[in-house]
Amino acid sequence: MSLNGPVLTSSFELVLERNPKLTERFYEIFFTRYPQVKPLFGTNSTEAQAEMLATALVSVIDHLDDAPWLTQNLRALGLRHVDYGVSPDMYAWVGECLLAAMAEAAGGDWTKDIEVEWTKAYGAIVQLMLTPAPA
Repeated sequence: MSLNGPVLTSSFELVLERNPKLTERFYEIFFTRYPQVKPLFGTNSTEAQAEMLATALVSVIDHLDDAPWLTQNLRALGLRHVDYGVSPDMYAWVGECLLAAMAEAAGGDWTKDIEVEWTKAYGAIVQLMLTPAPA
């Protein structure tokens, strides 16, 4: 799958500029739409979770052209999420809420092209996270 790195990078910079607390807003949306997931987060504060998500997103954006890094790190992240009790269907919920938070931050600058690129990118991320590591 070919991703448009410049569109992903520039739109990510835009949403962070407009809402530096994007990931905190994501969790507000996520827990409102899917309150049943809140117990999966244990004792981690929303702020701590938001920071971890922000770090992960920045890392992915920084490594868009590094398939081995993405494969290794996203598979490992996926394995950790299995241990946390995350089921495959929950990934769609996360994508829905993440894109909603990004679109909200971008406002009128959120275009169909940006949405398509982020949908493809998120799908690729999920695919890697759900792919078992080779034995």
